[in-house]
Amino acid sequence: MEDERFWLLLKERALESTAEGVVISDCMQEGMPIIYVNKAFTAVTGYEADEVIGRNCRFLQGPDSDPAAKLSIRKALSDKSSCIVEILNYRKDGTPFWNRLSITPVQNDLRQTTHYIGVQSDVTRRRLAEESLHKANLQLKRDLQAAAEIQQAQLPKELPDIEGYRFAWRFRPCEELAGDTLNIFCLDDTHVVVYVLDVCGHGVRASLQSFALNQDLRPLQNGPSLLSPEEVFARLNVKYPMDMQTGMYFTILYGILDTQTGDFTFSSAGHPGPILIRQEQDPRFIETRSFPIGISPKAEYASQTIKLIPQDKLILYTDGVVEAFNAADEPFGEDRLLKILLRNRNAAVEGMMQTVLRSLDNWACHVNLRDDVSLVGIEAL
Repeated sequence: MEDERFWLLLKERALESTAEGVVISDCMQEGMPIIYVNKAFTAVTGYEADEVIGRNCRFLQGPDSDPAAKLSIRKALSDKSSCIVEILNYRKDGTPFWNRLSITPVQNDLRQTTHYIGVQSDVTRRRLAEESLHKANLQLKRDLQAAAEIQQAQLPKELPDIEGYRFAWRFRPCEELAGDTLNIFCLDDTHVVVYVLDVCGHGVRASLQSFALNQDLRPLQNGPSLLSPEEVFARLNVKYPMDMQTGMYFTILYGILDTQTGDFTFSSAGHPGPILIRQEQDPRFIETRSFPIGISPKAEYASQTIKLIPQDKLILYTDGVVEAFNAADEPFGEDRLLKILLRNRNAAVEGMMQTVLRSLDNWACHVNLRDDVSLVGIEAL
């Protein structure tokens, strides 16, 4: 008998000492009234035991309590089963709190459900933190979308309308914000600038660098004199030294097309050379060797010139094209790119680049692109 009283006293003290609110309801009585609450329950709700004994627990619910959570509780009670819900309840002073409520039926020796034990945990802080994080994520998503729209707005809206030439471009970021960018614009009546650049990495930092570079390169179209590609690179190399903390740098291919002579004079700073597609010849890469911008303050850059003749096509691209991987972790590769261009050599340059993108999509159909993809095309008619 002493042992039984000891264990009963121990159980009572355990219930009173726990940090979670404990409620016991008698489901053998009409209305399933509360017959016991512990001190933690009164601390959380503000109600004293004598204010709740004999009442149904529904009094804790209020106008913003989730109907779905209330339905889950009612169904558990009806089915005489357990349930765990998080529901907005209200304290005695009217302030709301998030309650993680666990309800468990208790059966007697005849397997009759006689009581329900409810365990309450105040999870308000966690829910508020989750809500705050959710709002912050939504705001971040909106900010990223706005930044992406600004970045996209820098891309060419209208292509130069030059007799004897056709221009096209395609741009596919691997994330919302890209490190790639490109442009095509007229310097004057007879010269068109074309460039593609690739900032190391992608995401916010790379996109900010890409945006700044695009802004710096745009004013050149209004300059008092025609800067050669190597002069452009010399200026960029001074202004954009590599960030030693982040290791950020960029590659760029910058060219100027003389629409009277067909000469495309270009320079590459660590960027893949262009691909020349000429009738009766296999497409070929124009080799380039040079440092990316910012790697070396003493880097020197030289220009090359390609004379475009009718039916020639010139493709500029970023390495995201040849470095696109499939599900087997195989790169798209230069050879595959050349074969696609060869098969489509008679297509207009815009259609040719669209075919390259479709081929990339098919190649990487089971995995996301790991890098941005940019393509610029020039076609001599």
